[in-house]
Amino acid sequence: MTFTTVITVVIVLLLLRVFWLRIKASSTRNENFKQLPPKDQLSVLKECLLNNPTEKNLQNLKQFGEDFQVDFDAETYRPFMARQLEISKKKDALVEDNELFAEEARWLDSIRPLEFAEADQALSAGEKSTYVEKSLEGISRLYSDEAILAALEKLVPDYSKAQDLLTSYRELVEVREQSGASDEELEKLRKLRNKWDEELLNI
Repeated sequence: MTFTTVITVVIVLLLLRVFWLRIKASSTRNENFKQLPPKDQLSVLKECLLNNPTEKNLQNLKQFGEDFQVDFDAETYRPFMARQLEISKKKDALVEDNELFAEEARWLDSIRPLEFAEADQALSAGEKSTYVEKSLEGISRLYSDEAILAALEKLVPDYSKAQDLLTSYRELVEVREQSGASDEELEKLRKLRNKWDEELLNI
């Protein structure tokens, strides 16, 4: 196993840990949550809000911003919560729900993953390999197509593989847009996205 493979395995395990912790970390008072680095706390809180847009999850994210001086206006998320409530009362509102999810994802991506700050510091210090690694970690914590594509495009001059990742992500988006909503097609999309995520972190 090469060093880069080891790094990749560590990153994947970390992401899995965060995935499970988001279920348990409904409160910032949770001890397991508080032991996470700030960048992981932010990732957990954003995913909690995206998957479960409640007042409590919004307040947890707002509190994080105040504690760590991450600048964003939590109140601008409230219209999404109101629309989610309206949509939940409707039948056959899949299109509306998907559109709302995309808007929520863009809002969350406006709160920049802290890995990108680490990447910027590494680039300023001339540490190109660390810059690439931290940038890819940051990209793995984005939700919207626009943010993912923009971050990959920015990385292309310093990481040639980013161009291949751009191409494959655009292909993935195209498949998703043409896909239906059956269980089989959704499972196919999930596998394709998981494969892309693995390739993203395979530095």
